[in-house]
Amino acid sequence: MILIDSALKKREAENNPIRVGMVGAGFMGRGIALQILKYTAGMDLVAISNRSVDGAVRAYNEADVAETTEVATVEALNDAIAAGRYAVTDDPMLLCRAEKIDVVIEVTGAVEFGARVVMEAIDNGKHIILMNAELDGTVGPLLKTHADKAGVVYTNADGDQPGVIMNLYRFVQGLGVKPVLCGNIKGLQDPYRNPTTQEGFARQWGQKAHMVTSFADGTKISFEQAIVANATGMRVAKRGMHGPTVEPGTPIKEAVNWYPLEDLIEGPGIVDYVVRAEPGPGVFVLGTHDHPQQKHYLNLYKLGEGPLYVFYTPYHLCHFEVPNTVCRAVDFHDATIAPDHGPRVDVVATAKIDLKAGEVLDGMGYYMTYGEAENADVCYNERLLPIGLAEGCTLKHDVPKDKTLTYDDVELPEGRLIDELRARQNEMFFGK
Repeated sequence: MILIDSALKKREAENNPIRVGMVGAGFMGRGIALQILKYTAGMDLVAISNRSVDGAVRAYNEADVAETTEVATVEALNDAIAAGRYAVTDDPMLLCRAEKIDVVIEVTGAVEFGARVVMEAIDNGKHIILMNAELDGTVGPLLKTHADKAGVVYTNADGDQPGVIMNLYRFVQGLGVKPVLCGNIKGLQDPYRNPTTQEGFARQWGQKAHMVTSFADGTKISFEQAIVANATGMRVAKRGMHGPTVEPGTPIKEAVNWYPLEDLIEGPGIVDYVVRAEPGPGVFVLGTHDHPQQKHYLNLYKLGEGPLYVFYTPYHLCHFEVPNTVCRAVDFHDATIAPDHGPRVDVVATAKIDLKAGEVLDGMGYYMTYGEAENADVCYNERLLPIGLAEGCTLKHDVPKDKTLTYDDVELPEGRLIDELRARQNEMFFGK
């Protein structure tokens, strides 16, 4: 992004890099490590924490860093950074507490674990970059409030579709066009996919089968669009969103015809998605303008006669763009995308199969549930179970396939931080 490249070049010239710690060294984490260490001036990935230290070492090795130092205390981590040695550990709290780390990237996808890391980082004055849509979509508004009080930036990332959508949204607003729909372009939507059906695809790309499943069954896009809604104040038109499926290759400029106009013009606008349109996997924003002369200009510039205009970004580049987020947070105190409007949309747990009393729910992207976007006030008033809380819950009774679960259907596990944070978020934003 303009400004960011200059800021990082200045840091490089002054030998004052942004010092980054990263929690998680899976498929996406390794990509982030490669991008920062090999291709980003003015920034250094000084430490990686991973459940398996070997995974952290692998991330460094794949970025041509041959030597690492394993650390077990904050003092040892600070000493390693001061000496210019790259540090690895299985304790993420060291990264959160080390004074020589400026910003923490959380890239695990785990909700309970991620919540503990983010809270600790904020409490220790660290900016937080999330590549964990599941955590952000479950308790992001509360975490954002906590970060604001601590004077640090809490943000999801450039490159991931919510961040790309938000950048486009801000661009469209800057033109004087009113955004009325923020959209995501998907290639597949089937709520009944599971790790068995997705195993071959996951193997092809070197990813975990449950992560691939969370994209295929709609859980991931529900979280992504919930994050966008919480950042913009938009809502969903209905549970699960409209999600029209079009003929493969249909150009996204035809999106002006796919959504009920009353859903767009009335109210704060909606978040939604489309399946099989091109260019995928890009993002789009539908906007309106009320000035006749400006509408004439928009038509001249090939955006059509209105009332809806389509703006789109044809790709999202995930880990390639994460360093932009880091620099925006540290040097400009600018969040790429954060829940500035509180909880507007949640992701609720829906039965993927017939569920039986006494069963313990598995995680997102597995066999038992899929996530659907629902407006947060509906979720609260109807006591719907957020899918971010569903893993580990025990069913009190049978639940049929495709029924949305409620708190009354399950027993929550004891002692989880995520349940405590969710209760605090409800109290903060809904008064109970």
